[in-house]
Amino acid sequence: MADVNIDPPSHGCLEGWAKQGVLLLNSVLTVQEGKANSHKNMGWEDFTDAIIGTINEEKENVVFLLWGRPAQEKGNGVDESKHTVIRTSHPSPLGATKTASPFLGSRCFSRCNEALVAAGKEPIDWMIS
Repeated sequence: MADVNIDPPSHGCLEGWAKQGVLLLNSVLTVQEGKANSHKNMGWEDFTDAIIGTINEEKENVVFLLWGRPAQEKGNGVDESKHTVIRTSHPSPLGATKTASPFLGSRCFSRCNEALVAAGKEPIDWMIS
């Protein structure tokens, strides 16, 4: 978050982002407690594919921030002539510096805002209060 000059929050409430139109979407929406990916292949993938497909078809100039391999795979069908796609590793401590496109140092928040402004849209205030 240094790329937009804000300090990391002391909590995890992202309601302020949602109020500005930010949609945070995992490829699988539930898990068994303590077991990552435990609900993979239980139908969530089709649901989240439909959400992304609808946004891709019906909206213009959406910025997709695809963090981690599952998200990047979800973005393969996004029309990059209509939308901006920013791909990085997952922001978790285990993946934030991995891959050829690490989350840390990617400037994904400022790049998102640059794309929004270029499309005539308001930038996101990434401050979490």
